[in-house]
Amino acid sequence: MEKLNRGLVAVRTSNNRVYISWRLFGNDPPTIAFVLYRGETIITPMPLIDRTNFVDNTSTNDVYTIRSVLNGVEQTYSESAVVWPQQYLTIPLQIPVGGTTPDGVVYTYSANDCSVGDLDGDGEYEIVLKWDPSNSHDNAHSGYTGNVYLDAYKLNGTRLWRIDLGKNIRAGAHYTQFIVYDLDGDGKAEVACKTADGTKDGRNVIIGNPNADHRNAKGYILTGPEYLTVFNGQSGGAMVTADFVPARGSVTSWGDNYGNRVDRFVAAVAYVDGRRPSLIMGRGYYTRLVRSAWDYRNGNLTRRWTFDSSASTPGNSLYAGQGNHQMTVGDVDEDGKDEICNGASTVDDNGRGLYTNSKGHGDALHMTDIDPDRPGQEVWQCYEDKKSYGENGLALHDAKTGQALWGVSTTGDIGRAMAADVDPRHKGLEVWGASGGLYNCKGIQIAPNRPSMNFGIWWDGDLSRELLDGTKLDKWDYSRNTTSRLFTFYQHSGATDSNGSKANPALVADLLGDWREEVIYRSYDNTKLLLFTTVIPTNTRIYTLMHDPQYRVAVAWQNSAYNQPPHPGFYLGTNMSTPIQPNIKLI
Repeated sequence: MEKLNRGLVAVRTSNNRVYISWRLFGNDPPTIAFVLYRGETIITPMPLIDRTNFVDNTSTNDVYTIRSVLNGVEQTYSESAVVWPQQYLTIPLQIPVGGTTPDGVVYTYSANDCSVGDLDGDGEYEIVLKWDPSNSHDNAHSGYTGNVYLDAYKLNGTRLWRIDLGKNIRAGAHYTQFIVYDLDGDGKAEVACKTADGTKDGRNVIIGNPNADHRNAKGYILTGPEYLTVFNGQSGGAMVTADFVPARGSVTSWGDNYGNRVDRFVAAVAYVDGRRPSLIMGRGYYTRLVRSAWDYRNGNLTRRWTFDSSASTPGNSLYAGQGNHQMTVGDVDEDGKDEICNGASTVDDNGRGLYTNSKGHGDALHMTDIDPDRPGQEVWQCYEDKKSYGENGLALHDAKTGQALWGVSTTGDIGRAMAADVDPRHKGLEVWGASGGLYNCKGIQIAPNRPSMNFGIWWDGDLSRELLDGTKLDKWDYSRNTTSRLFTFYQHSGATDSNGSKANPALVADLLGDWREEVIYRSYDNTKLLLFTTVIPTNTRIYTLMHDPQYRVAVAWQNSAYNQPPHPGFYLGTNMSTPIQPNIKLI
């Protein structure tokens, strides 16, 4: 996994206070402590062993430096940070020029989903941003779209490169799922996504036929070659391109003939061999469901396996229609290797079906240790079609076996579901959705009404998770069964959410400082990204969530189709046990 720096951040919170925070690594010894310097002056009377944040009562804006202490000896390696004047970092953007499609529609660009990776190996995350044209479409809607662009930015606003996916990649939430991850273990992240004739890489080199136009009269792209490309994270240059699998084949084999279901894509990263990351590319979930694992090693892109619900393999046909608008990844059978959870079905690390519960397609999915009294992890999700799901359109099932644990009686399409520890009176995560009330992990309703159903974020310093909906950060007040506002992001530099009614941030992840999460929004005029961090002290010391493998790959797939919040592979909540140190190698 990534060998990060300490992510030291210092934020002025008042005229005489500066909040400072830093990372604990997943492989740090439990006895490691830290000292802080303001300029040349040490400001921690004793090394800090119980926390990874500190409040400095000073009116001076100086440079802060952190050093670790091992066995009572202060280490020589140090990192420094200047003081932010406010609670967010502004990252200037370069907006692509809009245009006009063949049907006469004028379009402009908005900043959309983000992902992160250490693209240049300096220990600091860079941001990869997808630009979405104003005429992007859902697959069910016809029409041409503008091109999709991917940009890479350093946190200081330096743009490293721009990739133009070209006219033969349609714009919309279900088309471009981009993965940012160190796939080959060289200490620098790559970027991988579906490409086509006319894609221009970050060095202005064209992939395939530069003159080809495979769009039909309705704007769909149902012919022509499809590619999978791995791009260099530093330059944006295409390093290797292969024929895309899962391949299109016959359009009608996916459930319609006009281009809706054939181009429903999802993507993720998984450690299917238990040691090194593989790229997981998925196609289809309403009917035919195909998932392929790819390895990028030594400059070569090779396919490890493909699972196809249409294959002749006994039992595979039961997986048709058993997928969500996203995948999640984790070692559900505790064999040290990751499985691919599609929602109502899971594919084993070897590319064979592990189980399906036959409840059909759903829009939201959460997998973690929801009920810490039970062994292993659980999956909470909503379902769409009552003919498929039967009685319970919201249900909790065992992540290893698919066994139904309990559910909520519903009717119709249940479009939202959420899981987070919001009530410390009940052990485990609470769960809820677009029907019913708020439930504890045992299925007991603990409130008749429910919180927002969008994103969660660890922010205020306790072990419960806060609620992120659009640009509003709320705390569930379990004593009154309502929410209270903690922070309003739109009041700061025009922070704005994305993806229409989904109202997503650009990204939620543990990007800086201690174990708690940051959130990135675009500004309303798309001229900048705004990276917000918490400034609330906490005595809880946990290693960075980005060194938990399940959480880290969840950040990588967060941008895929219907965005979902990341969850770690262990129970993180009130009265949690100390997390076991992850079995990881940092490179």
